Order: sequence, then structure tokens, then C-alpha cells
Amino acid sequence: MEDKKTKRSDKRRKTSTENGKRFTDLERNDESIQKDFFKNKQLTTRKFFYISPRKIIFKDTTMKRTHNCGQLRKEDVGQTVTLAGWVDRRRDHGGVIFVDLRDKYGKTQIVFNPDYNADVLKTAEQLRNEYVIYVTGKVYAREEGNTNEKLATGEIEVKADKLEILNAALTSPLAINDPNEECKENDDLRLQYRYLDLRRPWIQKKLLLKSRFLKAVYDFFYANGFENIETPCLCKSTPEGARDYLVPSRVNPGKFYALPQSPQQYKQLLMIAGMDRYFQIAKCFRDEDLRADRQPEFTQIDVEMSFVNQDEVMEMFDKFVTEVLGKVWNFEPPRHIRRMKWAEAMLKYGSDKPDLRFDLEIHDVSEIGAKSNFGVFKNCVAAGGKIRGIAAKGCVDFTRKQIDELTAYVAKYGSKGLVWMRVKENDEVETQVGKFFTTEQLNELRDAVGAKCGDMMFFIAGPEKIAATAMGQLRLEVARIKGLRDPKKREFVWITEFPMFEYSDTEGRYMAMHHPFTNPLPEHLDMMLGGNLKDCNAEAYDLVLNGVEIGGGSIRIHNPEVQEKVFRLLGLSEEQVKTKFGFFVDAFKYGAPPHGGLAFGLDRVVATMEGEESIRDYIAFPKNTSASSPMDQCPSEVDLQQLQDIHISVQMPKGNEKK
Repeated sequence: MEDKKTKRSDKRRKTSTENGKRFTDLERNDESIQKDFFKNKQLTTRKFFYISPRKIIFKDTTMKRTHNCGQLRKEDVGQTVTLAGWVDRRRDHGGVIFVDLRDKYGKTQIVFNPDYNADVLKTAEQLRNEYVIYVTGKVYAREEGNTNEKLATGEIEVKADKLEILNAALTSPLAINDPNEECKENDDLRLQYRYLDLRRPWIQKKLLLKSRFLKAVYDFFYANGFENIETPCLCKSTPEGARDYLVPSRVNPGKFYALPQSPQQYKQLLMIAGMDRYFQIAKCFRDEDLRADRQPEFTQIDVEMSFVNQDEVMEMFDKFVTEVLGKVWNFEPPRHIRRMKWAEAMLKYGSDKPDLRFDLEIHDVSEIGAKSNFGVFKNCVAAGGKIRGIAAKGCVDFTRKQIDELTAYVAKYGSKGLVWMRVKENDEVETQVGKFFTTEQLNELRDAVGAKCGDMMFFIAGPEKIAATAMGQLRLEVARIKGLRDPKKREFVWITEFPMFEYSDTEGRYMAMHHPFTNPLPEHLDMMLGGNLKDCNAEAYDLVLNGVEIGGGSIRIHNPEVQEKVFRLLGLSEEQVKTKFGFFVDAFKYGAPPHGGLAFGLDRVVATMEGEESIRDYIAFPKNTSASSPMDQCPSEVDLQQLQDIHISVQMPKGNEKK
């Protein structure tokens, strides 16, 4: 037994020696050393290596961290400490080398001084950015005038008397140590080297903030009697919303799983199972076009409760905002968040996600416009359309170029024109279409939108949905131009009583505005059962923060007859219902409690609380706008045998065939 151990030990020493010889006499500042190192796949992974002034030698590390790089303070002066991390920056000053050593906790200045330890200085001469090192030394107070107020450790420095270089590093393609929170590199380069991008302290802070938020989420739900229960990631495809990501089954040829767009049906089944209060940090997948706030895979804070009504669910999440968001971001939200009906939001703000950080309300002026001789207004109202207007405060000096740009902007949202009027001195209204209005009608328009001297009025006429949406977008654009959004302000609002259905011109039928499991308002149930889908509203609610929907939910249908009726109203045949939702409908026949819930987009909540539009930097390894990962080149082609194993053949679209 002893002989075998000796042989293994000799073999390890021999391998280490051979690896060391491989790099003997290579100059440290020659980048080919680094490239050779990374190409050499035979190097043992069980040992660290360090680099002497003339060669690379393998050595087991015996050092152990005593502190992290963001921990030391003035009261630690005199201690001997050991730190580990990455070389953030190296500076040479008159034979003395200064190194900023970085880890996820912060940075500490390390000093290599020939008067303190000449041998260590000689090794430190080989250091380059992103080398991984261990350093032991004594903590000293920095001399007066040399402190750095930007660093938590800026009052001290560590004078090194021992250094181990654990790993070399190629020159980084990313400017990791750039103090500005701006990336000069293009997005795909950042994603290709995401593991380097993640070394940036300001990127790490985003992930650490998200982690801290998640801990608070778990604490809140456990404290309020919820159980954390996992639901399947391989489930049945029910393509009623976005496209599913499909997974072929090897053992069931010709059949497919879908990755869940949400755990919606499973969490409702858990309520039928009697679990009462459920939550889950759920992975969800949607095959849809990407935007700044969307990813093909995302994380959802998913919640469901039994024996509750809409008020009880919303009150629970009022509490969530106070006890979780308020504590993590250190602010005081309102204990009871404002509520607004969907119809009011669309009228006043032209959006079901209103940004309430500024006023600039929209007004309906259809009756006034219909009385004028302006054909655009008269004909619009006669055809059943609406006229919406706003008073842009202090915008009387908008140039013709700016007005033309705004006209082109609202055209993207279906508007066929933009009528403008200036309110001059003595509250007189000036407009190019003034000949079609009496002075009294112009004054009525001015008073209806609340315009004063120095304001500009804008009006959009068209079908109600287009007039509302286009004016809502104009409202946001004027706010951007005038700087009306306060980035420090957080305005929450619940949007309630959404339409149960919306008509799809593409599909030629009514679709569920949320999903087909949403309960109608109790007072609208008979209306829905009678077939009036246009005016039927739902017990649905969204939580909006600064114009961004951060969460949404509803009270669910728990009556199997009502659920089947909704499926019929959506145009699904009995056979289609049985095929797609048969198991789900059957479960309701065994006694389903009233239940409801809500889901938050985890990354969207954090990004919005931080005042950012993009969620990507809050995800460790996100995809780009092509739903691809430049780092690991996914999605990628697979071996033909793998396709054959799952009984799949690939037919490329025209133009995408391999040359």
C-alpha cells in the first residue's frame, strides 16, 4: 500500500517538473507565454502556478485569506493580513509598485517596496492586469494627502512581504477596470466574454442587489405562510399566447414537451390540491421577439392564494412592496398603493401602464371637436372615433421642426395627423386650422385640456384605441423632451378591471386579454354568459411602477362550467378543449376553491427599481437580441445522431440552406 502511494507521489512530482520545464527561460513579458499556457491542455488542474522573473513553476498554495479586498479599515493598521484577488491596475513609481487588488467585495491598494522586500518586488514586476494573486503583508495608514475617498479601503494600504501568482491572464478584450459605468465595447463582444464582463464591479453590484432582493422575497413569503413548491419545466404545449419552446420526446416519437411560459396551470392545480398559499422563483420561457426588457428565458416570482378575493391579493402585495422593496431600496412606499381602473388609465394617460411621475393628463374633446367645421374632427366623431388632447406646459416655443418630428413619431402608433395650437398672451389661441373654429370653440378646447399662456396644445383624432395609444406615446415623448420624469421618484399604481376580451383583427375573433383562466367581474358574469364580450371586464390587476408593468395577476375561474364557457367564447371546440386543457378542466370537477394570484418579473422589478430599462445586466448569462449566446455559441447545430435519436429531421427555410 505504501509503495503505491509513493509511486503516485513520484508521478505527480514528475508531471509537475515536466510542466515547469516546458516554460523554462521564457520571458515573462512575452504574451506568447500566456497563449502557450492557455493552449496547453496537459497542465494539471489540481495545482496553482506562479511565475518567477524568468520562468513558470507549479506550486501548491499554502496561503489562506484573512480578509477580503473591501474589508480593511484604519482600525486594522498594524495587522498582518492575507488577501487574494485580481490585479485591477498596476502603477510603477520610482521603483515602488502599487497594485489595486480587486475581488467582489472591493479594492485594496498593495505596495511592493524594495526597502520592505526586494525579492517580492522582483516578482511583482511581472504582474499584469487580471493576474490572480495571493498577497501577505502588514496594514499601514496611507500618508496624508494620499488617501482615496472613493474607496472604502482608501485610508489604508498593505505593504507586501509575500506574493504568490496563482494564474496568468491574457490581455482582456474588455476594459474591466474602467471606472465609468459605460461600456465602450459592443454588446456581442461583452456577451462573448461575459465572464470578464461580470468582473466589472458595477455589473457585480447588480447581481448582488438581485441576490439580496431574492433573499428578502423568500423571507417575506415564508413569514406570511407561503410554501415554496416547484412545478415542472417539461409540460404540455397550449399555444394560446406567445410561442412555446418545444422539446421532442425520445421515448415518445412524434410527441413534444413545452418549456413553461409560466407555471399558471400547475399553481392553480396546487390550489385545487389544497396547498392554500404557494410561491416559487420560477424559470419561464417564451419564444418571442426580444426587447430591452425581455429575454427568451426569464425568472418569475410566482404566487397563488386560496379563498381570497381581489382586494386581499392586492393588499398582500401592498405589504410586499412595503416590506420587501421598501427595505431593500431603503425608501417608504405608500402603505396602500393607489388604484386606477383600466378605462381611466387609457383615457387620462393613453396606456394601461401609466407613468405617474408627471401630470400631463389627456382629455377627451370629442364633443367640442364635433361642433367645429374642421372636417378631420367632425368626420372622426361621426364615424365613432375620438379626439384626445393634452396641454404641453411651457412648450409654446416648440419649433416647426419639433412639431414635424412629433407628428412623425405618433404616426408610428397609427395616428394620421397631429393638430397643434399655441396659447399666446392674453390666453389667445393661435393655430393654422383656426378658420375652422370659432373663438368660443378654441377657448373651449383650451379650457378642456387646461392650457395656459405659454402652453402648446396637441390633438389626435381617430379610432378610440389609436387616439388613446398615440396620444399616450406623445405624452411620454413630450415628457422626455422637457425632462419631466424625476429619476428619483417611484410612483406605484394598481390598474384594475381590464377588459376580459379583446378583438384580434389578425385572428378574426375575440382573444383573452390576460389568459383564459381569468374570472370576469361578478357583476359582468351574466353579460359574458350572454355573449357580450366587448363590455365584459375581468378581475385582473397589474402593478405598475413608473410606467412599467412589474407584476400582473387575476382572480381565477374556479367554476368548471364557467371555465368551459370561456373556452367556447374564445372559439375553441369541445375537442380542442379536451385536447389542450382536458386534465385542467377535469380537476375543477373535484372541488376547486376560489383562488387568485400574481407574478412579478424578477429582473424587471430590480431593473425598474434601479431606473433602468434593460434587464440584461441583472442576468448572469443573458442572450442577445437574436436569442443567441455569443459566449458558448448557442443555439448551435447538433450531431445527426442526436436528431435521429429523437426522430427529428431539419428542413431549413429558403435562403438559410447551407452553401
